[in-house]
Amino acid sequence: QNVANNATSNIPANNVKIVKTDEGSKDGQNKCPACGATDITLNVNNGKLRCNFCRHEFEPEKVQGMEEDISKLSGMVMGSGASNIQADVSEVMTFKCSSCGAEVVVDTNSAMTARCHWCRNTLSVNQQIPNGAVPDVVLPFSVKKQEAQVEIEKFVGKRKFFAHPRFKAEFTTNNIMGVYFPYMVVDLNTHANLYGHGEHLVRKYTVKRGDHYDTYYDADLYEVGREFDLTVNGLTVESSSDKLNTTDKSKTTNIINAIMPFDIENSVKYNANYLSGYTSEKRDTNINDLRPLVETQAKDIARNSANETIKYYDRGVKWENENMAVKGEQWKAAYLPVWLYSYQEKKGEKSLLHYVAVNARTKETMGSVPIHMPLLLGISAIIEVLGLLLMLFVLPNEGWRYLCLSFGIIYFLVMYARYRNSGARHTYEKETKRNMTDVRTLDNFVKHERGLSNSRMSGANNNSVNGSTVGKSIVEKLKQQ
Repeated sequence: QNVANNATSNIPANNVKIVKTDEGSKDGQNKCPACGATDITLNVNNGKLRCNFCRHEFEPEKVQGMEEDISKLSGMVMGSGASNIQADVSEVMTFKCSSCGAEVVVDTNSAMTARCHWCRNTLSVNQQIPNGAVPDVVLPFSVKKQEAQVEIEKFVGKRKFFAHPRFKAEFTTNNIMGVYFPYMVVDLNTHANLYGHGEHLVRKYTVKRGDHYDTYYDADLYEVGREFDLTVNGLTVESSSDKLNTTDKSKTTNIINAIMPFDIENSVKYNANYLSGYTSEKRDTNINDLRPLVETQAKDIARNSANETIKYYDRGVKWENENMAVKGEQWKAAYLPVWLYSYQEKKGEKSLLHYVAVNARTKETMGSVPIHMPLLLGISAIIEVLGLLLMLFVLPNEGWRYLCLSFGIIYFLVMYARYRNSGARHTYEKETKRNMTDVRTLDNFVKHERGLSNSRMSGANNNSVNGSTVGKSIVEKLKQQ
């Protein structure tokens, strides 16, 4: 089989095209073409920039020069905003106001605009500087603060009973923040080759052994192969190391990851005025840092796509070799909008930062709420006692009686998961746009299998997802540099 164990990029180093996505952009004053004012902000209702003086609105500008037909993507294409960050570049920019001549300082760590202290005109950073502060594209906010407040209040309101008393007393949505988080948006033109074995169920039956009934399965074993072209359109990954590790025990960063996907096809060319009234976070990772995460997630997408062609193998498929060859890739740095509520829970000397996040395009909401553990443990104990009484005096069936012993534990786990949502994540393997073409199949019968005790094929991995934990290893590697 023409198969390798790892996804690899077959792109020569000299086959790289960099698209200047800030072409024509100028730092300084962005003036309204109708009246010349510089007080320009986003109109959330339609995604356009609006002059706050004369109310003139600007049509959003799209980035030019990027490849739109991903199936024709060859080599490496990258927006200039995705170029490597240079550590020695100053994060403080000084501009001369073209209206009054005063010098205005912009700290790109915290803002991309500043007002002149003499004439009150706004000066903006629009040209890309190699410090990760200016992306290729931005996706404007379309959900208003009041709408996000309603979604957060609704989410928390359903989780008030077991919420920590201090959290309930201090909770307010007045302090939620609109944040542009940095992401890399990646398009891939690939060729996937999967090889392994699959099982098809023939018969399920029970055998009595003493007082017990054991369940067995007969199945047919096949040699299985799938080879196809796959384009991945808009795979989106966090490019801030602070958000990459979704398993961090000190903060609930998985919550922010879980509100994806975004409608990135509606992104527009970066303009600092889109950030007015919102905060933003710079990226601190480069393409080579993120490549292992992207390649692993792309293989997960390929594996999930192949599932459409292996439904006959109802006991699963064990892929033994997986190969993905990248024929073309395209990277864009992006700012994507999130409404964010945060709460710091103190646990003795430790603390846990809880987030409730709202996708500022789709209103998808996910969060983590501090739990009052004594109350949850007490209610779970009561349910456990009730289950025990039910087992002893009501239910004669032995199987149900054993289940009653777990009622309290099950209740605790369900409630804990509902409040903490530690397993919530972006299901990129299903939600990322992709197109599978030129599918070639291998299905060779191997043998009949009798008396199997497992309900699913041993070692089946066709539904496995590996890319959700790669971020942690990337963060650890960055810390060592």
